[in-house]
Amino acid sequence: MAEADRTHYRTVFISDIHLGTAGCQAEKLTRFLKSVTCDDLYLVGDIVDGWKLKKQFFWPQEHTNVVRKILTKSKRGTRVHYVTGNHDEFLRKFVDYRLTLGNIRVVNEAVHETADGRRLLILHGDLFDVITRYHRTIALAGDVAYEALIASNRYINFFRRKFGLGYWSLSNFAKHTTKRFVNLISSFEDSVAHECRKRGFDGIVCGHIHHAEIRDIDGVTYYNTGDWVESCTALVEHADGRMEILDWSENGVQRSEKVTPIRSAAAG
Repeated sequence: MAEADRTHYRTVFISDIHLGTAGCQAEKLTRFLKSVTCDDLYLVGDIVDGWKLKKQFFWPQEHTNVVRKILTKSKRGTRVHYVTGNHDEFLRKFVDYRLTLGNIRVVNEAVHETADGRRLLILHGDLFDVITRYHRTIALAGDVAYEALIASNRYINFFRRKFGLGYWSLSNFAKHTTKRFVNLISSFEDSVAHECRKRGFDGIVCGHIHHAEIRDIDGVTYYNTGDWVESCTALVEHADGRMEILDWSENGVQRSEKVTPIRSAAAG
């Protein structure tokens, strides 16, 4: 794809790619990365799934292609910020050494200033998930159950495609219709928004729960980038500071989900 045919964004945020797992939708992500250029690219955690790779090595060519696209963007001038998550927590021990790889820096959190002057805290979010933080055995068991749901998704959607039906996620349906999951997500969102408010930021960008979202929580703008296992979503910042969720779940076709206005519009 020629450079002129790509859409340029001031900033792109993606998370929860889970390279190294069968559920990673690497081909869609590669198409997305080919279609955009940006000044800053934030990888908001769980990019490489160290938990899964530690148990069983899985790394097809499609996953290498994602890494190559990120490295190419870095080589061409995009500032790449790798924010560590719980599945790639093995990188956290290198953060104190201020690890940089060319134009890529590895951090546990970052601060981003939007074009309209808002300060956003960027972190993965696992530290605000009580199960991940305090009940690791349960978290690991939940990860196995989640993988089973993702495997079911593949079979269900194979037959849906045969009948001309669109993508549907069993795991998303289970998460967002089960009261316990809904309560956990709500608690997570409130916790990260509270941390953001306490530290004096205007908003927070995170991942972790695989649910793309833009909403106001008591004066703090909460952004979640979603994932590239189920929803195939990215958060992007336009040149004027507007933030938007892009949905690439339907065969890599971009659809706009939600947009937040620039500060001046919101204030007016």
